Amino acid sequence: MAAEPPAPGGEAPPAPRSAVGQPYGTTVQGLLTFRGNPTRTYYGQGPVPRNPKVVWRFPDVPMCSMSIDGGEEHRWCGTGWTGQPAVAERDGVPWVVFGAYDGAVHFLDGGTGQRMLPDLQTGDIIKGSVTIDPDGFPLVYSGSRDNSYRVIGIDGSVPSELWRLAADDVSPVLWNDDWDGAGLIIDDHLVIGGENSQWHVVKLNRSIDDRGMVAVDPELAFNAPGWDPELLQALGDSQVSIESSVAVWQDIVYFANSGGLVQGWDISGLSAGGVPERVFRFWTGDDTDASIVIDEEGMLYVASQWERHNARARSVGQIMRLDPRRKDPLVWSVADLGGDDDVAGVWATPGLHRDLLIVPTNAGRILGIDRLTGAIRWSKDLPGPTWASPVIVDDILIQGDCAGVLHGYDVSDTRIDPPELWSVTIGGCIESTPAVWGGRIYVGTRSGFMVALADR
Repeated sequence: MAAEPPAPGGEAPPAPRSAVGQPYGTTVQGLLTFRGNPTRTYYGQGPVPRNPKVVWRFPDVPMCSMSIDGGEEHRWCGTGWTGQPAVAERDGVPWVVFGAYDGAVHFLDGGTGQRMLPDLQTGDIIKGSVTIDPDGFPLVYSGSRDNSYRVIGIDGSVPSELWRLAADDVSPVLWNDDWDGAGLIIDDHLVIGGENSQWHVVKLNRSIDDRGMVAVDPELAFNAPGWDPELLQALGDSQVSIESSVAVWQDIVYFANSGGLVQGWDISGLSAGGVPERVFRFWTGDDTDASIVIDEEGMLYVASQWERHNARARSVGQIMRLDPRRKDPLVWSVADLGGDDDVAGVWATPGLHRDLLIVPTNAGRILGIDRLTGAIRWSKDLPGPTWASPVIVDDILIQGDCAGVLHGYDVSDTRIDPPELWSVTIGGCIESTPAVWGGRIYVGTRSGFMVALADR
């Protein structure tokens, strides 16, 4: 997506893996993956609109399709969790790329909302966020509920599927064949977790051929279960899919699964042909679908759901700060428990803003938490469930709710309850995380549409 792709047979400088609050490298300008970078802490580039209005809506009719969930067929529309569009500058045009519940990957001109390429249709709905290659190769990476995670070339007149990884290409697998997580590109390796319960490392072997077209020759370099026998025994069930997006700090890949197992794997030997080694393990007790967020000290911020109602989840809490260097990693925790039959806790990925951790809960509470102590400084109540992850750009917190309203709050003073600057009714529950780039906000909703908001 750079102005000039790598030369044939050449390699682009690899994107950095540990930046906090910074873009995913300098080769490609944009918001290239869910929450922007390997630490899942980059929210985009302003200016944020001060009086945002809808300036385009895509497409003309809702993006909908039928898909089976829990053995029953349902009609799914729009974009959902996590569903954050990726944005990349390409030849002076901001490309907005996202998957939707019509089962397609869409490629739009961020200025006009018109298609830059035809849709790439998959065989089922797309729930997660796509990743745009950070090293300048014209590639997009996307999962689908049709069993496959894809590498897509976008340097032709139509997008082309160059390779796919099927959920049943590895074993043993547990749970299902969806791919909700957004992959990361680390030194020519694709790192991705799947709802097949495994995490995978794929050597991409990217290149530009003699015709000037992008090429890949992928090989599965490593895979391992996201669970272990100790977890299955403690849970008493096998619901251990990986729905979170992997995060990376220095040479450690972190992720969690729907059994609440948080793991860290050292990948420092990959480039020399080595095998990743597990170096961190922590059990939250319950489903942990939110992606792990990592700060500048290497601290992990983890948010879990409250579904199993077991003793471990009650003890540990649902929002926690972990220090992976400590024998007992739990630094502090915040509980978000409903009644005995309630589903509570957190689906959204927490946001870092200076000394604050901002966390939306399933019930609709937005919490501002002191990062050092875990004390709740402020809270707001919005129509839930609030699954959209918070986005903070230019000291403005952007948060969607399930009544279809997008809110902007002033968080320039982290000590006070942030006042609301604006709100815009878009329509449809906003499950997807917004993207901010160059004066515009891009966000999809369950009403069936992707919209762009800007100052008119």
